[in-house]
Amino acid sequence: MASWYLYSIAALLLLGTQRFLYKVAAERDCSSGLTTAVFMGTVTLLSGVAFLVTSSPVPSFSTLLLLALVNSISFAGNTIAHIEALRHLPAGITFPLTRLSLGLVVVVSVGFFGELLSPWQWLGVLLGFAVVGVLARDAGSEVRPAGDRRTGFFLVAICVVCGAVAAISSKVAAVSTSTSGFMAMSYLLGTGFALAIGKQWGGGKKPGHRGAAVAIGVVMGILNYVGFTAFLLALQDGPLSAIVLITGMHFVIAIVLSVLLYKERLTLPRSVGIGLTLLSVFLLRQ
Repeated sequence: MASWYLYSIAALLLLGTQRFLYKVAAERDCSSGLTTAVFMGTVTLLSGVAFLVTSSPVPSFSTLLLLALVNSISFAGNTIAHIEALRHLPAGITFPLTRLSLGLVVVVSVGFFGELLSPWQWLGVLLGFAVVGVLARDAGSEVRPAGDRRTGFFLVAICVVCGAVAAISSKVAAVSTSTSGFMAMSYLLGTGFALAIGKQWGGGKKPGHRGAAVAIGVVMGILNYVGFTAFLLALQDGPLSAIVLITGMHFVIAIVLSVLLYKERLTLPRSVGIGLTLLSVFLLRQ
């Protein structure tokens, strides 16, 4: 079995658990800005130590800085928008829809990295977009308390774009520079962006919730550090489209945990939407 596949599975499990903590942060009314800043600060510390210990070479500092800047902005925006979207839409809708970033990644993989898609894979892309219609209708039947459907979908759209940019910049970094140096620089910048964004947009501003935000952020950071390291190791040897599609299934873990722990309903349209998403991911791997 290829090493990149094993790394991808590890990333799938770890990042899926981390994404569920987005739901926990939203349920506890934690500040998305503070939670994201602590999460990214934790990863910065861990990856910085790894960079110093391994003395990983950096071919070009300017390239490293540029890639880290693009990745940090997109990932910070994705994380905060994702947590905010969960204030308006249930996890069963939010998590599958944010995975539509896979379609954008596949298109870039074909056009920029020269990866070829089969007819079945193109069918998978189309099915992915069909999920939007199915889950959009279901969103009308249930929103979060005090939530707004249009705001929720706008935030999901931000997640899709930012998620695609983050994945593509990670692939470029994995094959062109130090992975630990990239992580340290990217998450350091991301911590600053999260704090800046959180001042204007972050919810959960009650002082009593700060402790929970910090605790959740630290756990998210540990899970993300190990999971993202596995993701970058997979990208060093494997195809971007296949790896992103495998790790992109992490939303299933988050949804299952949300159903088990927060008793969210799995309506028929939502179940169909999740099934179509899984089928889309499967077809894209052919």
